[in-house]
Amino acid sequence: MLTQLTVQNFAIVRFLELDIATGMTTITGETGAGKSIAIDALGLCLGDRAEAAMVRPGEKRAEISARFDICHNLAAQQWLAENQLDAEGECILRRVVTHEGRSKGYINSTPVPVNQMRQLGARLVSIHGQHAHHDLLKPARQLTILDDYGHHQSLLESVSNRYQHWQTLCHEKDRMQQQQAELQSRRQLLEYQVEELDEFNLQPDEYPQLEQQHKRLANSSELMDSCQQLSLMLTQDDEVNVLAILQQSCKKLSDLLEYEPELQTAYDLLQEAMIQVEESSHQLSATADHLELDPEQFAELEQRMGTALDLARKHQVNAEQLPELHQQLAEELRQLTADDDRLAGMDEQIAQSWQHYCNEADKLSKSRGRQARQLGQLIEQSIKALSMPKAKCQFEISSDPQHPTPKGWDKIELLVSTNPGQPLQPLTKVVSGGELSRIGLAIQVICAEHIAVPTLIFDEVDVGISGPTAAVVGHMLRTLGKTNQVLCVTHLPQVAGNGHQQLRVSKKQQKQSTETLMQPLTGEQRIEELARLLAGNEITETALANARELLAHD
Repeated sequence: MLTQLTVQNFAIVRFLELDIATGMTTITGETGAGKSIAIDALGLCLGDRAEAAMVRPGEKRAEISARFDICHNLAAQQWLAENQLDAEGECILRRVVTHEGRSKGYINSTPVPVNQMRQLGARLVSIHGQHAHHDLLKPARQLTILDDYGHHQSLLESVSNRYQHWQTLCHEKDRMQQQQAELQSRRQLLEYQVEELDEFNLQPDEYPQLEQQHKRLANSSELMDSCQQLSLMLTQDDEVNVLAILQQSCKKLSDLLEYEPELQTAYDLLQEAMIQVEESSHQLSATADHLELDPEQFAELEQRMGTALDLARKHQVNAEQLPELHQQLAEELRQLTADDDRLAGMDEQIAQSWQHYCNEADKLSKSRGRQARQLGQLIEQSIKALSMPKAKCQFEISSDPQHPTPKGWDKIELLVSTNPGQPLQPLTKVVSGGELSRIGLAIQVICAEHIAVPTLIFDEVDVGISGPTAAVVGHMLRTLGKTNQVLCVTHLPQVAGNGHQQLRVSKKQQKQSTETLMQPLTGEQRIEELARLLAGNEITETALANARELLAHD
């Protein structure tokens, strides 16, 4: 719950520090004194939009700090833990707004974006403003009220997820059908190209090998003659050959070793040269023997190379790149074929997804029907107590599976009858302003009892209510204050008297400035304030006596 609110240089507030107690706290004051100013300041800590006009004239910045006890608020504790903003049973939200309109937010002294303040604030405080009654006229708001009352959050999330999945599949099918038509010519071209490349089937690194083989076969005649000539020169020529010369040299050098032993190295080198010459000659002879002039093989090789070059020119790549291109085109064709196969199965997927959505939407619709009956009865009981004894109330639910939405296929409308014999009709066609205020307040109080937010703020929601009805409203809010912390800005003494404690707002005016003050009231001060609300500025003994009677006692 909210334990302390500190406000500095906000609007016409110079400084306020309020300690907020449990139970029901009422806030009263003269018209124009700024009774709602503390609520507006708290709204900044809860993530409301900041504006430069919020800063007190002449000051550089406004600062608002709200301290909460979250020992029993599991939702807030969990959120803080998930966002690594843990606190020891306490949470402090702070907002600073400069006179240029810039703002900074802090949770437990850690700078955070406003969106995070808004998320946490929704788990700490629920504010019900005086304009909320008019929102009741909108069917969308009535649907939200019913879903909040019925705790449909998990069902709504499930329905929304199923709806989004179904929509995604439908859009994907439309996209694929459009794409299929657009890519038909591309697919036909790919089929032709891949078939052609499949038939040719050039392997990676094959083209360089073809080039090497082509060079070899193209020069095979010259290669054979050269090998034979070299072999003759080395060992086979009967007149002069290298081997014979080396043998003669070795024999002569052998004779010289007797006179000069240092020639041994030269002799050994000549011996090695003889061996290498013999081996070279053998290899040349073997190569010449194995070389065959095969015109048919050469023609086949030239044809394959020519085909490779033609395909390369057609696809505007080098011949060596054809195998890689072949893989790329085959993969693109495979993907297009897979899309075709997937498109063929999309109808079944869409039907399954639609059925899943229908199952969840039907669960939500049935639950809404049950909760609508309960909520309608509670609203009827409450508004009867608010000086509308003959009123009747019920929710009308119409389901239309032909028009699904992320929130299901139900349309909700609150029907009321405020006078005997009058048929149930939509809220907009029946109620007056005062009746709408009473119905709206009844709904807010009932729904507040079913939400987990510990602090509830009612900002002049009793506008249009007076007399005995105001006393009933005060009692309703006081009862609510036994389970929740309730702050109520009011101008009605019957409501103010039901608070467990009361704060008075006043305006202090000087020559050059105006300042709003807020102070807790003691016993006699509270009686005087209630008397002022009853009688105006001239407080009589009768007004004081009536004020004492208004103070509620449990």
